[in-house]
Formats: sequence, structure tokens, C-alpha cells
Amino acid sequence: MSTAGGAKKMLVSDLASSATHVPSNYIRPVLERPNLTNIQSPITADASIPLIDLEDLHGPSRSHIIAQIGQACQEDGFFQIKNHGVPETTIGKAMRTAREFFRLPESERLKNYSDDPSKSTRLSTSFNVKTEQVSNWRDFLRLHCYPLRDYVHEWPTNPLSFREEVAEYCSSVRGLVLRLLEAISESLGLPGDHISNQLGKHAQHMAMNYYPPCPQPELTYGLPSHTDPNLITILLQDDVPGLQVLRQGKWVAVNPIPNTFIVNIGDQMQVLSNDRYKSVLHRALVNEKKERISIPTFYCPSPDAVIGPTSELIDESHPAVYKRFTYQEYYHKFWNRGLATESCLDMFKISSSLYDLKSLTL
Repeated sequence: MSTAGGAKKMLVSDLASSATHVPSNYIRPVLERPNLTNIQSPITADASIPLIDLEDLHGPSRSHIIAQIGQACQEDGFFQIKNHGVPETTIGKAMRTAREFFRLPESERLKNYSDDPSKSTRLSTSFNVKTEQVSNWRDFLRLHCYPLRDYVHEWPTNPLSFREEVAEYCSSVRGLVLRLLEAISESLGLPGDHISNQLGKHAQHMAMNYYPPCPQPELTYGLPSHTDPNLITILLQDDVPGLQVLRQGKWVAVNPIPNTFIVNIGDQMQVLSNDRYKSVLHRALVNEKKERISIPTFYCPSPDAVIGPTSELIDESHPAVYKRFTYQEYYHKFWNRGLATESCLDMFKISSSLYDLKSLTL
């Protein structure tokens, strides 16, 4: 929360509309600031994350596409997909609805505000305003969206089409996720339904992220470097760059490509794969002139699901790296620690003297 003109502002979007400088609570320590001169722009396709065409995923080229997905999960932790099966009209309506929501009057948006991370539908700002020391230049509307029937009644009703159009998007993206999970399972040499079967009843969250123009983007972040705590993330971007991925030790800008999604492996996938697949650090920068909207879908185990390395991926050469835990336990630690510590995975590793194949595998 910051002040502008003497009035307390709950959201950075309302502060930013009149800001000529970044308030002190958004300014990163000098060594933690984004170095805007040391970002690798992908001049060639090889310099960026892989782009995988899913058109023939269920056709003659399936094995080749699955091999591409496996390679991307192992080497990059991120990849882009095209011909993914989510209708262009569905994508367009979701992005338009998000933009319309963040253009509503402040008083209307604030009807959805909460700083309680446990709420299943809430508008908030930064990351976790209760625990963090430095704020992030971001507002977000977070929604739980599976099963839809359990949550859609909590969602905003302004814009009027919000519930219908966002529900359509959520359902379509979930179908895409399930197709990807099947392919990722097979890429690990497992049955197609293996990963899905480890997720309990399944859960799906999404966020509509709004990054307003920032007068001094070199001083702050939209989101600092972090990994995602969930299983897999499907990201929709508008046409304004901002996402960066740590690739081979360098920050690489992932520029938007129309009608594609960005897929990234989350911490739970790294655990299930016993470190074969990597949950990779990424961050969001802000723009001096333009607002940016992104819509990530976070696919997760249900809170009571027990996660641990898959037994088929454990042997003498690849001992279990992680202990077993419930997703609820992991998620709570993630939110309480904040993004400054980058990853929670180290808290769930086991020492080499404690390997026990019977007690530590699924």
C-alpha cells in the first residue's frame, strides 16, 4: 500500500496513474535490481526457448513431438506451443475481459480486494503484502477454477461477461494441460496417465496479472526471480514483452508470439521427475510506457495429494532427491517465504544418508 496525493492506494495501478517516480517501498536494493543492459534478446530461434508445434500430437508424429517436449523439459524448463487446440476466439475473449476488469473504476475493482492468500478469489497487489519487505509493480486477480462449479459463483460479475468467458477459457486450457501431462508422462517413459494419477482430485488456479506503466522500470520488478510452486503453468501474454527466463546462466527475453502459450515446468514436476525435469527461474520486468497483461494458469495437485519422486525414476544412479510431502504443506511454505528466496525445493530435499526406496517413493 502506498500513498499518492495524501490518499492511501491499495493497488499499484491506482498509484501509477499519477506517479512520476517509484515510491521507496518498491525500490530494490542496488544489487537486486534488474540490469536492463544485460538482457539477451533472442536474435535467432535457438537463443530463445523452444517453440513446439502440437498439431500432430495425436497423429503420426506423436513420438517426435513427445521427444521435443521431453528435451525442452529437461534442458530449458520452458517452451512455447502453437496449434494447441485452444480457440483463438476463446483466448481473445479472456484477454479482453482481463483488460476491461483492470480498467474498471478503483471502487469497483476494490470490491474484490483481499490480502489473505488463502482466499480462493481475490484481487491484490505485489505478491504477499503481509510478509514481503519490498513491493512489486503488479496487481493481480487470482481465481480458483477447478472444479468450476465450486468457484465460479465467487468470481466478479463486472464486466458482465466475466464469468462466462473466463469459465470457457479455464475449461479449454484444462483440456490442453491434460494433453500435455499425458505427453510429459510418456516422455519420462511412464504410462500416459501416471502424472495425472499423482495429483489427487486435481486443482487449477489462474491469475490475471496487470503491470501498469512504471516511471523507473530499472528500480523494481513486476515479479522478481522465482520458480512456480505448482505442477505446470500455461501462460498467455499480451503483445508487450516482460517475461524473462534464466537460460544457460543468462536472462533471456521471451517475446510474445500471437496465438501461442508459454509452458513452464513447476516445482512439483521437478519432484515427480526426481530432478530429470527442471523448474526454472523466471521474472517479469515492467515497461516505462506500456501496461502489460499476462494470464497464467497454474495446474496443481489437490492440497491433500502426497507428492514425491516417482519410483520408476529412482535407482542406484538416481537416488530419490526429495522426501514426500502434501501439496498443501509445500504451498504454505511458498507463500510464507515469499519470492526473495527464489525456490522452496531445497526445504524438501533429503540427505544422501536417508534414502529409503520403500518409504520415499510413490
